[in-house]
Amino acid sequence: MPLTPQATPTTYWLEHAWLGTHVEPGVTVDVADGRITAVHEGAATPPPGAVVLRGLTIPGLANAHSHAFHRALRGTVQVGSGTFWTWRELMYSTADRLTPDSYYALARAVYAEMALAGITCVGEFHYLHHAPGGTRYDDPNAMGQALIAAAADAGIRLTLLDTAYLSAGFGAPPDQHQLRFSDGTAERWAQRADGLKADREHVRIGAAVHSVRAVPAEQLGTVADWARERRAPLHVHLSEQTAENEACLAAHGCTPTQLLSDHGVLGRRTTAVHATHLTDEDVALLGDSTTGVCMCPTTERDLADGIGPAARVQDRGSPLSLGSDSHAVIDLLEEARAMELDERLRTRTRGHWTAAALLRAATADGHAALGWDDAGTLEPGALADFTTIALDSVRTAGPLPRLAAETAVFAASAADVRHTVVGGRQIVRDGVHTLVPDVPTALAESIAALRG
Repeated sequence: MPLTPQATPTTYWLEHAWLGTHVEPGVTVDVADGRITAVHEGAATPPPGAVVLRGLTIPGLANAHSHAFHRALRGTVQVGSGTFWTWRELMYSTADRLTPDSYYALARAVYAEMALAGITCVGEFHYLHHAPGGTRYDDPNAMGQALIAAAADAGIRLTLLDTAYLSAGFGAPPDQHQLRFSDGTAERWAQRADGLKADREHVRIGAAVHSVRAVPAEQLGTVADWARERRAPLHVHLSEQTAENEACLAAHGCTPTQLLSDHGVLGRRTTAVHATHLTDEDVALLGDSTTGVCMCPTTERDLADGIGPAARVQDRGSPLSLGSDSHAVIDLLEEARAMELDERLRTRTRGHWTAAALLRAATADGHAALGWDDAGTLEPGALADFTTIALDSVRTAGPLPRLAAETAVFAASAADVRHTVVGGRQIVRDGVHTLVPDVPTALAESIAALRG
């Protein structure tokens, strides 16, 4: 059954709830028509008829950066050595084998894995538009529609960030692999993207610039204008690799951040993904324009990208969000603590973010980056999307309940998620997905089908 909000009013009793600044024991949450209608503290015991969620309940996690098909690479890309660029060739070979049907099957399983990890909303950075060689499907958005259907059937919300990907590099046409990504020009990309409609409860449509090397400078404004006119989120891979910075300097005499600024891409509805290799001037451009920054620490370390200046950009004014990107793991709690722990390694000091600040990046600020400003909090009027983390597992048992947020961020994992609620409906109950009962088999079968 696809995602629909819970129509019958329901009361949830939360053993412990994170209310944005602190953990509160004994909280009831009333839900109707998919939204929270009331939050009451001081409920020492569950009221009659309430759904009991034991553990720590937090707002649903927002995965702000995903490439669903990368999940098929897990494990295989860990053989041998190399760089981001050698990894990319393996990624292309997987992309070449996907069809709308196989993409649906894989994405449904991946999004179900996300729900099991407490993720209630995902931003899909989608550039796999056409058939191999660039042939258009009868429905030009067949691949995007497959992702929309997959998210619905896995029970989570989706922001489809339809991505302009037009060139292999500065002045270079798409290579054989990239032909299926390209619409030829930004204008033709916009025409195709216009065919995507946010006409279902669980989906919103956004835009993305793959990178400054993949969209010619004179066409960046077309993508930015498309998003601005629709008040839609706009995302962009930024300075993930030093090679991109060097090539941009050679082609345009400026950094990628400066190029985006010059062409109107930065702003409060824009999120820069990775932002790993920035100058002081880049940090100022992002922060002063309140451009968000999405950090993907598990992918950034898996691909040996480097440690991005997350603390610096946030201090300058950029809100932070988190993503699992290549899905080396799907665990937003790990992404949250990795941002703090990587900063400790880089600076050799501790305590750059509190647990509350890291949870905000993983919840409210992540949802805002994806255009869901009405999600990510446990308060009346918000979407009834929340997740419960066990406090009695081998990882979380022991600490005082008032330290449950710290325990969740710095010790828990996706394996500790017990319940996930989306639109007031339990999508995960007692660690079992209610719409995709056997997620491991769904993942194994869809990945095996791609390998032939």
